[in-house]
Amino acid sequence: MPTGEDLRGLMRYWPHGVSVLSVDHEGDSMGVTLSSLVSLSLDPPLVGVSVGKQASCYELLRRAGAFAVSLLGAEQEELARRFAAGRPPIVHWEGVAVRPGKVAPLVEGGVGWIEARTIGEHDVGDHTFFVGEVVAVERGPSKHALVYRDREYHAV
Repeated sequence: MPTGEDLRGLMRYWPHGVSVLSVDHEGDSMGVTLSSLVSLSLDPPLVGVSVGKQASCYELLRRAGAFAVSLLGAEQEELARRFAAGRPPIVHWEGVAVRPGKVAPLVEGGVGWIEARTIGEHDVGDHTFFVGEVVAVERGPSKHALVYRDREYHAV
């Protein structure tokens, strides 16, 4: 039987788009680097994200009932690293160019933005898969996406 490390070892060679998932609940906002965004349906428009139960924003995401995803551009590697580092809430957004979205802060400058209302949560091992009904989409200024493969960021 394969282990989680066996799966991780293979999947690190499969490129993943990089984004920042942001949530806001009663004025408490957090963001986390994410590589698990998936488009699930076009009619109705649905997306899904998988978030580890140990992630700093996990409980806030569950309470918020909505989330935003900022699809990072190739030039935003430092932001990907920043939100993956789990900085303390007091300095979480310090120095990051954001603007208000319909449901949570949006990181400026990327490929685009998706905002969604959570319509389902599915317990899947050490993660929860959140299904969101899309309430807003917008194309951003970046022409090249940021992807993650074999422990490094790349532009495509």
